[in-house]
Amino acid sequence: MNKPIDLNKSEPSFQIMSGYALMFELIHPEAKLPERAEYGSSGYDLRSVEAMIIDAGEFKLVPTGLKWQPAAMDVEMQIRPRSGLAAKHGVTVLNSPGTVDSSFRNEIKVILINHGKFPFKIEVGDRIAQAVFARIDKSFTLDTVISVNETERKGGFGSTGVK
Repeated sequence: MNKPIDLNKSEPSFQIMSGYALMFELIHPEAKLPERAEYGSSGYDLRSVEAMIIDAGEFKLVPTGLKWQPAAMDVEMQIRPRSGLAAKHGVTVLNSPGTVDSSFRNEIKVILINHGKFPFKIEVGDRIAQAVFARIDKSFTLDTVISVNETERKGGFGSTGVK
């Protein structure tokens, strides 16, 4: 494990090769850095630092014991479900994808919901979700207009069909 950096004492440049460093503070003794299962993985697994049971139909906030500080403010963390939990147990991230803004400095928690038929048990250290990091384009300009241009498309919420 790398030596922790005290970001309050200095402001080093964290740009590394073609990416940016994402700094994490481990605020719980059981906390672990997010990690990819393999090189080709898009998501970095997040682990629970608390044992709990989520009953069928119930949702809970699951703590990770992590705070973060990205080196650049144009990065977001997207919290996404783990497909195995969804397929095998009906457990998923309620607000998928959850967004953790670059300015957020509190503990990262995951909102899990159990859509399954049975209680779902979480142990300390279990992989509960995955984090995908994305750069945010902040170059957009928002403005108002008198009325938007019409198109041929009418309706919404499935109006174009499924086939």
